[in-house]
Amino acid sequence: MNPTPVIAIFDIGKTNKKLFLFDENYHIVFERSVRLDEVVDEDGYPCEDLESLQQFVIGSLNEVTGLKEYDIKAVNFAAYGASLVYIGADGQIFTPLYNYLKPYPEELSQQFYAKHGGGEQFSIETASPVLGSLNSGLQLYRLKQEKPEIFKHLKYALHLPQYLSFLLTRNYYSDLTSIGCHTAMWDFGHDRYHDWIDSEGIASKLAPIVAADEVSEMIFGNGHFKVGPGLHDSSAALIPYLLNFNEPFILISTGTWNISLNPFNQSPLTADELKQDCLCYLQYQGKPVKASRLFSGFEHEQQVKRIAEHFKMDVVKFSDMAFQPKIIDQLKTNLPQDLDFASRELSDFKTALEAHHQLISDLIHSQVASTQLVLKGTLVKKIFVDGGFSKNEVFMNLLAAAFPQMEVYAASAAQASAVGAALVMHKEWNTRPIPKDMIELKRFAAKAI
Repeated sequence: MNPTPVIAIFDIGKTNKKLFLFDENYHIVFERSVRLDEVVDEDGYPCEDLESLQQFVIGSLNEVTGLKEYDIKAVNFAAYGASLVYIGADGQIFTPLYNYLKPYPEELSQQFYAKHGGGEQFSIETASPVLGSLNSGLQLYRLKQEKPEIFKHLKYALHLPQYLSFLLTRNYYSDLTSIGCHTAMWDFGHDRYHDWIDSEGIASKLAPIVAADEVSEMIFGNGHFKVGPGLHDSSAALIPYLLNFNEPFILISTGTWNISLNPFNQSPLTADELKQDCLCYLQYQGKPVKASRLFSGFEHEQQVKRIAEHFKMDVVKFSDMAFQPKIIDQLKTNLPQDLDFASRELSDFKTALEAHHQLISDLIHSQVASTQLVLKGTLVKKIFVDGGFSKNEVFMNLLAAAFPQMEVYAASAAQASAVGAALVMHKEWNTRPIPKDMIELKRFAAKAI
């Protein structure tokens, strides 16, 4: 029996690190998932354990190349953004992988924006709200200011997806999807790096930009395959939808962040939108995508832990709680609906089910406001939800009720980031046409609640 041709995709999230093997129909035929404990940087702030991540990538690839039932034709990566790996000429890492949530020095931030036209104007030009360490370009600026010796000897600063590709190929690349995700590096009006990249001497520390479908040939163990340069995960998640649907849509990509992506909104960002955490991404073909963000996945995880502890139950039980409209009706009658759940007293709820419904209701309140920011002024009639919240019956029903004029769908292809990273390499490994039914959708009707 001949081995099945597959592509291996590493999907590296902040919480879960996954390896998938996809066959030529983009069905998952193998899956491996781990959670890695964080370490701390020199300031004691939690950060990614790069050594463990390296071991996961190399070890997992070693394992699957040894499986006789699969013939690995290609490898690619989707990984979270706003994270830079600093590499010397010998390929060694200079620093920890600093956490994008690490507080950014206020004085340094003020100094930077004062030099480069002020925060508001600069943010409009780069489509990047003032986000501190979440602007990865400012992480590099901080390195230059606080650790000039390391900066001096730095060969390249690679975004995480491109570092993972470098692990296998030893080739240094930059890619537009990583550069275009709130890095404060890209001038969206002129479609190039912003002037500050040159004026601050940053340009020489950035690897050459390559196309998303650029490949390197490599031999790994007994395998010979093509390796892609990697993609920012949120941008990768959009690719299957762009290839499968022609009518305008919004994709709400859910995970640690809930990101509303509207590739059919080409209007320039306004100062008001920036203040509400809107930004632009660059999709894999270099076109801007207007987006808005919420930290909902993280918030949900933290609040579910709080509910579970209060009601002395297992967190796992929250993953498949059924939607009960009557509970929502009761909560609307008995409790104020304009609060963040973190400020609510759990003693106000009789059961964990009630508390969880209120948590989702509060998250939906914020989600609607966030999604509306990128929806207005467009002809979008469909909303697709992928990722963790697409499986949450309470979330999906409440979202459909909040957008009664829209068709709201849960996407069963919850691994859209990984599929997207595979699809950009389609012509390099796959002899079959791209399937038109790779995304199964479940519609949620807009019931009155």
